[in-house]
Amino acid sequence: MSPSTAALVFGVLVAIVVLFQLALAAGAPWGHLAMGGRHPGRFPAKLRIGAVIQAGLLGLLALVVMGRAGLDVPLTTSWPAWTIWIPVVVSGLSLLMNLATPSKAERRLWAPVAAGMLGSSLVVALMG
Repeated sequence: MSPSTAALVFGVLVAIVVLFQLALAAGAPWGHLAMGGRHPGRFPAKLRIGAVIQAGLLGLLALVVMGRAGLDVPLTTSWPAWTIWIPVVVSGLSLLMNLATPSKAERRLWAPVAAGMLGSSLVVALMG
């Protein structure tokens, strides 16, 4: 897989997660699919704010990956090359957390997404 294709895969996966986080923030009753399933139904206000913050941070990670792969995206031309390792590490930690979650539904849904994010960001880090 080329770095640009891997970056697009990462971007699509991040878009899915961002949309999910924004839906949680807007009150979607999907709490059983996040945070270990500790808040089934709608998230409490603090977690809804956290979902918006997480969506923003994930968007930044996508910009880093796409920029490092050479795609023409805003805000990425002056970042040092080492910043690509931030999405790799975050994706790896996300995969570990999603594999360890007590929520079977969360694990089934998000572990494959996190694995795809880790793999695609790693391709960009090593080949980009």
